Amino acid sequence: MKTAVIYWSGTGNTEAMANAVAEGMGTEAVSVSDFGSSVAELDALALGCPAMGDEVLEESEFEPFFSGIENDLSGKKVFLFGSYGWGDGEWMRSWEEKVKNAGAELVNGEGFIVNDAPSDDDLAKLKEIGISIAG
Repeated sequence: MKTAVIYWSGTGNTEAMANAVAEGMGTEAVSVSDFGSSVAELDALALGCPAMGDEVLEESEFEPFFSGIENDLSGKKVFLFGSYGWGDGEWMRSWEEKVKNAGAELVNGEGFIVNDAPSDDDLAKLKEIGISIAG
């Protein structure tokens, strides 16, 4: 199974989450700016992005990347994760809807969000989710 963990992180919180998922999946997390492969060839992927501004995906790198791969998500297992510092998770609900509308299978039926920094318990859960995705 071909998998990838692709993320954008401003403070390191989402990067820590990405590394936990990647550890479980048996791969390395890669920042969106360093991702050089095609999503079309993947079976499953984990995407991480924090809430930015008015609860939206990061707009200069991640949102354009996501818009560019949206049509390639059909039939794939997709796990979404990210951190936020305010709001109620609206950015994740909107993102989940986009992934479902693209025809992907949303792992666990919803994204995984944490307020500010992930706890050790959060990181352990993310690693378990990574294991289940790769399994």
